[in-house]
Amino acid sequence: MNTSLPTPATPSDTIWLESEAFDELDAILDDLRSRYDETPQWEFCEGFMAAVICSRRPIAVDEYLPLLLDTPAEGDAPDTEGGSFASDAQRARFLTLWQQRWNEVRTALDAEVNSLEDDHCYHPEVVDIRGAVAEMPADEQADFKGEELPAFAQVWALGFMFAVESWPEEWASPRDKDAAKWLDGALQAIVAMTEDDSAAPEVSPLSEDGAPSTSIARLNAFGEAIWAVYDLRELWKTLGPRVETVRKEATQGRNDPCACGSGRKYKKCHGAG
Repeated sequence: MNTSLPTPATPSDTIWLESEAFDELDAILDDLRSRYDETPQWEFCEGFMAAVICSRRPIAVDEYLPLLLDTPAEGDAPDTEGGSFASDAQRARFLTLWQQRWNEVRTALDAEVNSLEDDHCYHPEVVDIRGAVAEMPADEQADFKGEELPAFAQVWALGFMFAVESWPEEWASPRDKDAAKWLDGALQAIVAMTEDDSAAPEVSPLSEDGAPSTSIARLNAFGEAIWAVYDLRELWKTLGPRVETVRKEATQGRNDPCACGSGRKYKKCHGAG
């Protein structure tokens, strides 16, 4: 069974994914969804991936992928009630694209950037569903009437927090008060993005001339959430994996009363000899 972690990448050897690659990932997920309707969209996977990369300890693919897609680990038999790849080749292709994006995100989060406009900055792969529907012809928009469309980057944030909640021990508040405050503030910025954008739409987040679908406050909160991901990456890299406390069981003192209840000292009772 392959439990290896993704290979580290540097900016020079990172293969950046093109839009066609994301289309291919969407197609694979759509195919998985035809057999298991709870298979997430890529935007959810994108948020999940970012959280796993930021996690306090390295998490292997055979630990997190079955949780994300409800698919069996490599070599295990498929579960008829869970997700499944159509073939080993499809799984391998998904993991190839996944690792390329993983390297891309990790490289971005480890880069020193001072602006969200920096080409090296982490840019989550998100979809403006509300904007896309707003630009549809009226008859096509009618198909979405009554549906609760997710707010901009809401699904990304939900994916991130799903990973956080799946490994609570790795996201437990550190003892250091400043670090704990840092963690809480960063997580709250991402949690805020899991909420709806109930304000009036003012701008298109992904296109200068697109239909307004998002409030400016939401767009600003998205920027804060991206910086929060950077904070979380730096925090856990600085603190490192948790160190398990080894607790030694108390031993019977030789001059203590014997535990058997005889009233004699341990050294002259069960501790004798």
